Amino acid sequence: MLIDPLDILEQFPVRKTKAQKAAFRTAVRVYAEKMGYSVSVEKGSFGACNMLLGNPEKARYLVTAHYDTCARMLFPNLITPCNMLPYLGYQFLLMLMIALCSVALAFLEAVVLAGITMLFGRNLGDAWVIFVGLVAPGLIWANVFLLILLLLIGPSNKKNANDNTSGVVTLLEIARTMPENQRHKVCFVLFDLEEAGLLGSGSYRRRHRKTTENQLVLNLDCVGDGDNLRMFPTKKLFRDRQKLTSLYKACGYFGKKSLLVHEKGNYVYPSDQKNFPYGVGICALQKKKKLLYMSRIHTSKDTILDETNVNILRAALTTFICCDEVN
Repeated sequence: MLIDPLDILEQFPVRKTKAQKAAFRTAVRVYAEKMGYSVSVEKGSFGACNMLLGNPEKARYLVTAHYDTCARMLFPNLITPCNMLPYLGYQFLLMLMIALCSVALAFLEAVVLAGITMLFGRNLGDAWVIFVGLVAPGLIWANVFLLILLLLIGPSNKKNANDNTSGVVTLLEIARTMPENQRHKVCFVLFDLEEAGLLGSGSYRRRHRKTTENQLVLNLDCVGDGDNLRMFPTKKLFRDRQKLTSLYKACGYFGKKSLLVHEKGNYVYPSDQKNFPYGVGICALQKKKKLLYMSRIHTSKDTILDETNVNILRAALTTFICCDEVN
């Protein structure tokens, strides 16, 4: 039973299997209904179960976060949203490592296959010819596929404070403090299967295509670790100056922390807001010199959820929605 959203850290730290997700949704349903919200669960592609607090058809805003948790990686998923070269370089290195591991595995498999071939009366030279000409390419591609699949659905990462317990906690805090006479403006949506490729939000978008054409989607993903809170608008939102400049009402400096809209240069933040025309990806970043980055996620080091970040976003986004002149 949830008494406080931060209880999720202790009670539901892993939300990867069907049973784990179902237990989490049950606890959230009880918590939200006690606050007076109508709660529903929508099923989508590949078994995704999105959870809705409020009426999505009448809302002007969606506040969203994905609640599923990731598989464990040996290396952190380094993200540098404002610097494309380091981001692409790191992704290239990860793919290169996957490729090298696949080749190494294929070599070991080749030894086994060569031995099996010799048992059936062929000499070693013939065995290697068969492997190189017919088997090796298929083995390498199969290994690549299996290693990527392991990153998506492999053993659970047991530490998910930032990715994305922080987003879920912040969403529930905003829902808790939203005045009752303002709740008609917003629907809170917890997406499933973000880690598998934004599948839950994709299903939601297809189901609610008409209403999401103009809704502003505030997507909270990894907001717990870093002093630099940033909002990354989609391309369509970036071109709509009226909607974009309205976001500045939520911006500000809070001691050493800041909440700002990022507009300059190319940027990429791979999360659920990408499935919506007017999506805003909101995250927390660390800073070293001029480089804004996110680290530690997808590993056992994902243990930081700064409550100050939660409070800043709760206050800023609640005020932003409440101050909307459209009633």
